[in-house]
Amino acid sequence: MKDDSVPDIPVPSLPLALIPIVLTIGLLGVQIFYYDDFTPHIPLAIGFGITALVGWMQGYRWKDIEAGAFKVLHVAMPSIGTLIIVGMLVGTWLASGTVPMLIYLGLELIDPSWFLAAAMLMCSMVSLSIGSSWTTVGTVGLALIGIGDAFGVPIYWTAGAVVSGAFFGDKISPLSDTTNLTPAVTETNIFDHIRYMLPTTVPAMLIALAIYWVVGGAEAGVGHSLERIELIQQGLADNFAMGVWQLLPLVVVIGLAFFKVAPIPALFTGVMLGGGVAILTQGGSLHDALTFAHSGFAIETGTETLDSLLNRGGVTSMTWVVTLMMFALAFGGALERTRCLEAIVGTIMKRLRGFRGLQTSAILTSITTNVVSGDVYLSIALPGRMYKPAYDELGYSRLNLARAIEEGGTLVSPLVPWNAGGAFVMGALGLSVTPGDFSQLLYIPLAFACWLSPLIGILYAQLGWFSRRAEPEASVGAAVAEDLA
Repeated sequence: MKDDSVPDIPVPSLPLALIPIVLTIGLLGVQIFYYDDFTPHIPLAIGFGITALVGWMQGYRWKDIEAGAFKVLHVAMPSIGTLIIVGMLVGTWLASGTVPMLIYLGLELIDPSWFLAAAMLMCSMVSLSIGSSWTTVGTVGLALIGIGDAFGVPIYWTAGAVVSGAFFGDKISPLSDTTNLTPAVTETNIFDHIRYMLPTTVPAMLIALAIYWVVGGAEAGVGHSLERIELIQQGLADNFAMGVWQLLPLVVVIGLAFFKVAPIPALFTGVMLGGGVAILTQGGSLHDALTFAHSGFAIETGTETLDSLLNRGGVTSMTWVVTLMMFALAFGGALERTRCLEAIVGTIMKRLRGFRGLQTSAILTSITTNVVSGDVYLSIALPGRMYKPAYDELGYSRLNLARAIEEGGTLVSPLVPWNAGGAFVMGALGLSVTPGDFSQLLYIPLAFACWLSPLIGILYAQLGWFSRRAEPEASVGAAVAEDLA
């Protein structure tokens, strides 16, 4: 669908529409794989320039391209704001002792042999309860990274389990923004939509849980030692006052999220509480709290492992991630405004034959939009709008479409480093990429639930399973229940 504010210019030809995408992906490949440098910012900026040039050839002017970029950036500003607030949250929660307290308790209560499975389940329950994968990753996920580090679990394994659990909850929680956006775009009922996602979501989660359970006992726990755990616990106890007050910021933030308070005010409340607890219980000053929120927490405990775990956070820690998101979103906005994405999707739809191809293409289109545009909302809205008539024409329920774009949209978002979801995960969990060392990106294939779900969806489409025909609205819920039975 074309925005009403866009000039009445025809959809570009497929070769023209592909030019900015192919060239940008090529530049990204050269930067990342040839030069061994994971800084996608400038290739994405050049991609935006190429898209603007293609738009000019079509008849668009700079104000049109600019409007398209700013439109997507405007929609994503809450996400960017959330990312900045999470940086502040990390700094103040470390200073207040909230994160150290959670790490200490986790080391006491969680057995290393099933740590990864516990991490996934914990993030699943929190995210399902509050409907926010980002809040879950930035709070509970951060503490789990510290616990995993103490156990000797590679950070990418812990991050994979955290992402699997957090985005599972985001996908099927009625409080989630994407779970509400999807039925709105496809004009389906939200609770029917949630129930119809279970046939792919439950198997994906069970398989992921089994893998984390096995690996958590066989490999991930190797390298941990009682002496190392005791050293970290002693270091935390020596440098932080720990008690009930340290849990107050976490309890309040989760409570606000549960009552559907918007993420930015909920998280900022956590920042303020974290700073207050740091001043009142840890002996810090107001200036210290402000510095930790801006520049991150800093401490010298005498233990190198503990220092590397605790010295992080702050607004400045999110600069790399925020700028990456802005470049990616501007590029995606320009592609949408010049109708390049519409041209590609339209070409695909013309060549589809039957439900198998339609369902598979809907999933793959959402995934591709996630990769190219960097925006999870666009990856849901664009294919949702474009594919609706095709499902109606073939006589299949739009619940199939809704499930497809959730699988390719919500779940794939954290697996694309320059997507809003992936950038957030990397920033909040402190995942870094240095020249020649991309190891921390291994969280992507290790977030099993996120990529297994769309694969299972494609398998179902090919086998004809859980492929509901269109039915009267009143009987959809019963039909879904019958499928699940």
